[in-house]
Amino acid sequence: MERGALAGGSAAAEVAGPAPTAALAEEERESCAGLWELPVERCERRPECGRCGRPQKVCLCPFLPVHPLKVSTCLYIIQHPAEESRVLRTVPLLVACLPPDKCKVLIGRRFSEDRYPELAAVCRNPSTLILYPGAEATNLEEIALMPSSPSVMIIIDGTWSQAKDIFYKNSLFRLPKQVQLKTNISSQYVIRTQPTNTCLSTLECAAVALTIMEKNKSIQETILRPLQALCSFQLQHGAQIHHSKEHLLKNGLYDKPMPKNKRKLRRMELLK
Repeated sequence: MERGALAGGSAAAEVAGPAPTAALAEEERESCAGLWELPVERCERRPECGRCGRPQKVCLCPFLPVHPLKVSTCLYIIQHPAEESRVLRTVPLLVACLPPDKCKVLIGRRFSEDRYPELAAVCRNPSTLILYPGAEATNLEEIALMPSSPSVMIIIDGTWSQAKDIFYKNSLFRLPKQVQLKTNISSQYVIRTQPTNTCLSTLECAAVALTIMEKNKSIQETILRPLQALCSFQLQHGAQIHHSKEHLLKNGLYDKPMPKNKRKLRRMELLK
């Protein structure tokens, strides 16, 4: 009997319990009723410069070339959709430095021949190059020494994992000759963390590649100028210098948990 009484008492408590809660919720709704009538302020984006894509108050056009650079090489930038929403992007600056017909940006993860016939034709052209490092890649400097240098290059814009996904899951991108940059220069894009000290942003890759392809050292200096101005401005207004993961690991400064995935963990260990 006692056990039954205890059970009954517990059930009664459960039934009676929600009553104060419901009353409290109703009281809260009444107290907040006036808030729903307040006007909602629209969040408007700051006016952007039509050329560099930056907010007009921090326009980088003074650091861009007065006229687009004259180049014979055409770049196809394959941009991961996540890059499009980033605030501090480098591709708009690259586009602003080059003629419209020499720098074309395609956004997406998957690129089929049916949906992108122009891109498919470019990939099937035997003279097209794709900039993606790897064991099968040839150093771009060696290609540039040939009498007739290629005139089209594909560059993937995204994080390393995003670029890897795009490269390996789109059969079109394995048709062009794969090339890589043999350079020891450190990235000047110091407001974003890179995997290693020699990993470069998309703009920096394009600047180095065009300098090699066009055999014109001034191209690299001209294209990097707005990036240097962007980083300088951000650092002056509170941004911090981002060292590469390689630098942080080698100096015992990496403060994030190590990945549990064995493959990722192995890559991190190789950076030490």
